[in-house]
Amino acid sequence: MTEMGGLVNRVSRVAGAVLGTTALAVALAACGGDSLEGGRKNSGGASTGEGKGSLVVGAAAFTESKVLAELYAQSLRDAGYSVSVTTVKNRELYEPSLESGEIDVVPEYAATIAEFLNAKVNGPKAPEDKPVASGDADATVEALRKLAEPRGLKVLAVGGAVDQNAFAVTKEFAEKNKLTTLSDLGRAKLKVKIAAGDECAVRPFCAPGLKKTYGIDVAGIDPKGVGTPQAKQAVKDGVDQLVLTTTTDATIENFGLVFLEDDKKLQNADNVLPVVNAKDAGAPGIAAALDKITKVLTTADLAELNRKVDAERAKPEDVAKDYLTAKGLLNK
Repeated sequence: MTEMGGLVNRVSRVAGAVLGTTALAVALAACGGDSLEGGRKNSGGASTGEGKGSLVVGAAAFTESKVLAELYAQSLRDAGYSVSVTTVKNRELYEPSLESGEIDVVPEYAATIAEFLNAKVNGPKAPEDKPVASGDADATVEALRKLAEPRGLKVLAVGGAVDQNAFAVTKEFAEKNKLTTLSDLGRAKLKVKIAAGDECAVRPFCAPGLKKTYGIDVAGIDPKGVGTPQAKQAVKDGVDQLVLTTTTDATIENFGLVFLEDDKKLQNADNVLPVVNAKDAGAPGIAAALDKITKVLTTADLAELNRKVDAERAKPEDVAKDYLTAKGLLNK
């Protein structure tokens, strides 16, 4: 899901204070992962430590990023690398450390990181005035690579798993009105109230976009938040008709809700993909280990992994190991 014009208020994707070099180093050292010093690799992945080399995988401070980081770390360990996982609060902190080589690998979202770099390179208004991301995953990744490579970053292959804004209705509402897509909702000429954040009224990927792209008659916004239990309950109870959540929301079925397909690609392509430091983590073996995950992971898989951590209180490292084992992606 995209933050540049998007709506989901995840701490990793929204603006945070940009720290200086010293403060950044302190933040990284204190974030709960292994130390970033000692056993570091030489250029191209050659290591001063044991095995193929030592790598630091960065995770942002929310469940999905932690799960993805564990998937990456365990696959890399299986491929012979020594790997630690470091959790950093937000992109404003971890992206500079990825450029500097303090972090080697991060799980990212194509559209969001593309617009983040667009703002960094071309100014804070660039994502709004001259956006580089779109609903086309391949075009978005191509634009991302053009921004990333001059900064010493390598963008690996993009997969089918995507975490972006999504809209859902009750199963009964969908069946009664023959709805499977947002286009269907527009053609139905039904007035709908949206359970979302109050910013939905002005953000181009919410109410204005639904009106412009799909012709949906938005009667109002019920400010219950993005994908919150309260928002989903309001739709279940019929107080609202449409809820804004995300494609990896694993609980919509608990509320009797179904997604409506974004068939005209209003939302930007926030497909999951790894971004690495090209100098320290650009070796083919690293890309091969991560590509195995990218090729297999689906949006539904990611939602289920999130559910196990959030609802069942499982540890990210445990659900990652179980998933990799079940998919036959671990050799050891």
